[in-house]
Amino acid sequence: MSQQGTNRPSGSVRALSEAYDTALLDLDGVVYAGGEAITYAVESLATAREQGMHLAYVTNNALRTPDVVAAHLTELGIPTEAGDVINSAQAVARLISEQVPSGARVLVIGGEGLRVALRERGLEPVESADDDPAAVVQGYGGPELPWGRFAEACYAIARGVPWFASNTDLTIPSARGIAPGNGAAVEVVRIATGAEPQIAGKPLPPMHKETILRTGAKRPLVVGDRLDTDIEGAFNGGVDSLLVLTGVTDAAQLLAAVPQHRPTYVDADLRGMLTGQPEVAEADGVFRCGGWAASARGEELALDGEGEPLDGLRALCGAAWTSAGDGSCALDAGKALARLGL
Repeated sequence: MSQQGTNRPSGSVRALSEAYDTALLDLDGVVYAGGEAITYAVESLATAREQGMHLAYVTNNALRTPDVVAAHLTELGIPTEAGDVINSAQAVARLISEQVPSGARVLVIGGEGLRVALRERGLEPVESADDDPAAVVQGYGGPELPWGRFAEACYAIARGVPWFASNTDLTIPSARGIAPGNGAAVEVVRIATGAEPQIAGKPLPPMHKETILRTGAKRPLVVGDRLDTDIEGAFNGGVDSLLVLTGVTDAAQLLAAVPQHRPTYVDADLRGMLTGQPEVAEADGVFRCGGWAASARGEELALDGEGEPLDGLRALCGAAWTSAGDGSCALDAGKALARLGL
């Protein structure tokens, strides 16, 4: 049973690589950043694989095909087959195939990843609203996607053609910083048409369904860096999750997480897959982890003790999430996080 949405991170006596049969790993911010492997990722994944854990890579980025992603990971020193990569293009293609006839035309606003996924499901990608499409699908098309592609989507949607989106991530990490993601492009079409797309990617159920179908996971662990996609997707799927702090989520955002954004486990990086996780114990409103004790005092979160900073953060999660209940913690965590250097 998933432990997410509780009032504190869970502990695990066993290494996570032993407690779970499959790691469902996000890519950007978890395995690599700006195309380069994140520190400790290559070694950690190799060890997890040697210990018998199946590794699958689950991404909302619909631009690159599984073959391309697998080749990139292999170049980084992470041997990967195309079948180990699951993307939102595959999830949205399945969603479309369940609602239109086999062989139907689908207007593609995006990249090659969408076209490959549609063909896999027996659908025909087309480029114009005048090609009589049965559906419109929109996915990340890279920074060079022409503006006219959005107009094609709008023309078809205005005629009543159903609209699908691979995902709605507003941003995507790049080597130069944070760039607009597919969600920003979806907003352009939404504003112009007033329509609402059916969405497949994380954190929604179609993506989790696609992942489980393709991996056959029995005891999956979602590993991600984003609360609103990776962690919420695990929550919606009823499975456990590990948040790593190598991507977009920082300590303050973690403390303010609402229940569906609260991970089962928290660790600095992918080395956390190879170890057990310390327990966060509670007594009389005080949450203890390692050498730290955290509590809510007045309008702020208080932290006493010393030790491993991550243990202090885990203790603070207990105090913050309990204080927040079903909402977001509004207590000031500035002094506590400063003590941890976070």
